[in-house]
Amino acid sequence: MSIYDHYRKEEYVFVDQVMNWKEQVIERYSPKLTDFLDLREQTIMSSVIGNNPDCLVTFFGGQVDIERKRALIHPSYYTPTEDDFSLIAFDIKYASKFHSLSHRQVLGTLMSLGMKRSKFGDILMKDEIIQLVVAEEIGSFVENNLNSVGKSPIKLMEIPFNELIEQENEWQTKNGSVSSLRLDVLLSEFYNISRQKAQALIKAEYVKVNQRVIDSTSFICGEGDLFSVKGYGRGMLLSIDGMSKKEKWRINYGVKK
Repeated sequence: MSIYDHYRKEEYVFVDQVMNWKEQVIERYSPKLTDFLDLREQTIMSSVIGNNPDCLVTFFGGQVDIERKRALIHPSYYTPTEDDFSLIAFDIKYASKFHSLSHRQVLGTLMSLGMKRSKFGDILMKDEIIQLVVAEEIGSFVENNLNSVGKSPIKLMEIPFNELIEQENEWQTKNGSVSSLRLDVLLSEFYNISRQKAQALIKAEYVKVNQRVIDSTSFICGEGDLFSVKGYGRGMLLSIDGMSKKEKWRINYGVKK
């Protein structure tokens, strides 16, 4: 069985990249730091690195519950510190009495600066507080160029990681069994809706998997996939735990609004 049998064709390039990084760390005895990875990429990396006696992988994105994280592949004898991940956290100061900023606005403004999505992590929001985690190598650029969001002037203030707000709406985890790992079947299970309703949402392009719109109802999902469904919130396929005696897939998943 080939290692590629566990992944989608569009993921082969990333799998090759991880295997190359792994070989470099083993040969050179020096750590390799990646850009920010989404949950599916983190799952792939953990799987490819595996329980290797020569190297390990550690993830960090500013705090434990953050989703997007940088990965450090390192020799097994090495113990990473927060400094190894080269991150900067900012608090976004704005006139909250006069302006209301959304996650989409902040994300759109960052992308409009010409930055790659892989260079910044989660955008954290709670009440009127907005915070941002970025790769250290672009910290100065962000600080000098992110001057407004929408019509609101803003100012960035660097903060320590222990001042990052904790994520609300914890994942509500559940166990279930499904006839297949098709997208429409999983959405039906996650959100307690009919399969026909799930198919309609997919065909209307209201469903994203790992930040990418998926319009195929038969799309096969995997561990670590993150779902966003308009009007229903988010979901995540945490683990696939094998087949039951009734030949159904046992899964563990999380949902939150």
